[in-house]
Amino acid sequence: MTLIHESMNRGHTDTGWLNSYHTFSFGGFQDPTRMGYGALRVINEDWIAPGSGFSEHGHADMDILTLVLSGKLKHKDTLGNLVTIAPGEAQLMYAGSGVRHSEMNASGRDSAHFLQIWLIPNLLGGTPLYQQAALPADRGDGGWSLLASGRAGDAPLTLQSDTQLFIANARDGDRTPLPTTAGRLAFLHIIEGVAMLEGERLASGDAVEIGAGEFEELTWITDGRALLFDMAR
Repeated sequence: MTLIHESMNRGHTDTGWLNSYHTFSFGGFQDPTRMGYGALRVINEDWIAPGSGFSEHGHADMDILTLVLSGKLKHKDTLGNLVTIAPGEAQLMYAGSGVRHSEMNASGRDSAHFLQIWLIPNLLGGTPLYQQAALPADRGDGGWSLLASGRAGDAPLTLQSDTQLFIANARDGDRTPLPTTAGRLAFLHIIEGVAMLEGERLASGDAVEIGAGEFEELTWITDGRALLFDMAR
């Protein structure tokens, strides 16, 4: 098992209005051994102070996925979208040939807590796209539900890379299988909670590279949530 980044050792940015932890190199945190994994380039866990946020800025050639964990975000972009993203929702913006957007805390009282994930598309350029969807319903058994996929129609959100992204909601004592495919990359990220992986304790913010057939399952010792990325090499 290769533990990519223990939560306590992630990169950290604190600007006063933004408190952000970086699984991979980002901004002022640069580590040549942590430049992403497969199509996965960024996992940032962000807290934005009330009334603050990311003012308008530009992106190109990237899938940008945002999962709101608590609070609300107000999104505005040059595609004409002006929306609010609440807990239990995710947005996916394919930046394509170029798009400008802002992400602001929609509350003047409460912090907004979310994950921002960047994935490199198969092809560069193209028309920017915006999608928003509710997270898949809790299965009740700790198993995986497909949130985003590079195959249109397979999942609530469509990615521009050969990637599948699953989410699991678990209860204390649940066992979550770790399906992997030979010749592909798998990456596990613990959103919240504590689980055991063959004697290794994983907690919120920890992440693991998983080889095909290497591990069978996570055993949860608290309630929790996790993401699993299945990606082309």
